[in-house]
Amino acid sequence: MVANMLLLVLSLSGASSMCDVRPDLFISAPKSMEVLSGSCVRIPCRFRLQNKEEFDSSKTSFGVWIKRDSRFRKHPQNVIFNSSGTVKTYPMYITGNLGQKNCTTLFSNLTSVYTEKYFFRLENGDFKATASCNSTQITVKDSPPSPSIEVSHQQLKEKESVTITCSALTPCPHSPPKLTWNLQQDAANNMEENTDQTFTTKIRQIITVSDQHDGFNISCSAAYPVDGGRNKTAEKNITLSVSYAPKNTLASISPSGSLWAGMWVNLTCSSRAKPPVSKFTWFKTSTHGPISVSEGDVYSFSLTNDTEGDYYCEAINDLGKKKSSVIHVNIEDSPPSPSIEVSHQQLKEKESVTITCSALTPCPHSPPKLTWNLQPDAANKTEENTDRTFTTKIQQNITVSDQHDGFNISCSAAYPVDEGRIKAAETNITLSVSYAPKNTSASISPSGSLWAGMWVNLTCSSRAKPPVSNFTWFKTSTHGPIRVFEGDVYSFSLTSDPEGGYHCEATNDLGKQNSSVIHVNIEVKNSSLQWEAVLGGVIGIIIIICLAVCLWCLVLKRRPQKQTENQRLEELSDVSANKTEDEIQYGQIDFSKGQSGGSSPNGLDSGHQQETVYAQVKVSGAAQSLTHTGDGSEDLYAQVNKK
Repeated sequence: MVANMLLLVLSLSGASSMCDVRPDLFISAPKSMEVLSGSCVRIPCRFRLQNKEEFDSSKTSFGVWIKRDSRFRKHPQNVIFNSSGTVKTYPMYITGNLGQKNCTTLFSNLTSVYTEKYFFRLENGDFKATASCNSTQITVKDSPPSPSIEVSHQQLKEKESVTITCSALTPCPHSPPKLTWNLQQDAANNMEENTDQTFTTKIRQIITVSDQHDGFNISCSAAYPVDGGRNKTAEKNITLSVSYAPKNTLASISPSGSLWAGMWVNLTCSSRAKPPVSKFTWFKTSTHGPISVSEGDVYSFSLTNDTEGDYYCEAINDLGKKKSSVIHVNIEDSPPSPSIEVSHQQLKEKESVTITCSALTPCPHSPPKLTWNLQPDAANKTEENTDRTFTTKIQQNITVSDQHDGFNISCSAAYPVDEGRIKAAETNITLSVSYAPKNTSASISPSGSLWAGMWVNLTCSSRAKPPVSNFTWFKTSTHGPIRVFEGDVYSFSLTSDPEGGYHCEATNDLGKQNSSVIHVNIEVKNSSLQWEAVLGGVIGIIIIICLAVCLWCLVLKRRPQKQTENQRLEELSDVSANKTEDEIQYGQIDFSKGQSGGSSPNGLDSGHQQETVYAQVKVSGAAQSLTHTGDGSEDLYAQVNKK
């Protein structure tokens, strides 16, 4: 606005130097217009003559546009357009009917070089005049003007129906902007002509506002078409401010949970309202209806049988009031459980944290006794809260480690009651601690002796929270560890190349840890033992062969002996043939025990009688056939003397 006023003042001051002589021609046109490069502008224009009789509408009229200075005779190059066709320096076209004193002109394909002050000149037969006291300043800009958003009511109140309008200047009605906003999809665009003959594109929406519209942001966008099929966009945002009666009126009680006689209770009322709530009122229900007991957002009292009951609050502002739901204030017999708080939400090893166990203390003269498993005989402290209630606390600072992960903290509050009795309540929480990898170990499978060509599995394990994100295997070398594999299991075929020392590294977000080294060595079998085994096998085979040969020889050797025995039997058969068939043959064989002095001549051994043993031998078969032709068998007896 200030810039336009400054521009208007400069325009009038510049024109006044050329208006010393009263001109014969005047025009009605905007004194300044801001237009978009790549678009067009419609300059609404009407003219009038100082002496109306000088204009002859029956004659052909021509319109001329001059830039910068109306005194074109000194600067003929300032004439940039003549509707007669003699000058067309700038892309202009008079769309108005000059015979009806309408000089409206369309100026297209605008660029920044067209930013200038323009004067209109009329040529009608012998009448030729320039409107030197009326100029139009055209400013070409690369960015479009932002649209405007208007609300029909200045002060919005809930349940009111209002009209919201988004409008955009339309200097080129032949190519108007496209308006869109978040109030309505595909809103209908309407182009309207203004009183100064310029145009404006608008979209409208009628809504009934509520508390939900308070703080609502309305965004309207204007997309201007320009040369090349492109769009240049500008946007406008406003935030609605809506007044409304109290909403979401809520009553709450502190402390929450179990309540006992003598406990100090705070009832708090809250509500959302615009303008803010001017008055809060507390009511207690009774058989005779609600009883007003307090005014203000907080109502505090000591809990007794008289104060026990149902309560609600009411919030009021200039536009209305709203009640809360009912709160039931009842005395209970069991004490409230203590609470355990940890100073850090996400625990990590090596961090120092403060752990606090606190218990409501409705009776500061007889506070509860707190105990826990973090520290025996922890010092109890009773503190006054901002709401004038009291709390008993015990605290402990610890530096957490992986050993605290899963650790259960138990805190007990023992409240003294009448007759020296105690009522106790307990709370438990379990710590969750994140830590870097621990107990990282590497193992090999198979274990024991290893030989070339054997398939080996190296396995890495570790304990970590969060779990290990990456396992990395390294092989030791003279130049330091060499990374060979990623993953918890590293498998390879054992040759001379992978032989050596290996270790693994476990990593998570908090750190890493290395395992001890595993030595993977190829063992060589003992060659002397191999040769001994081979030699033993050869000797064994030779022995078996020798035994087989000996057995064969023995078999061959016994065959002649059998033949000799047969011959002897045949001889005996011949002798017996001379005797009678049934004659018994006796033979005496002496078995003498070997003595150093030789044999006794009379056949006795140290005075011992001879002992005669008889044996019956049956001869049959071939031996009988040699000497006998009869069928009877012959018995042979041999006497054996044992000495």
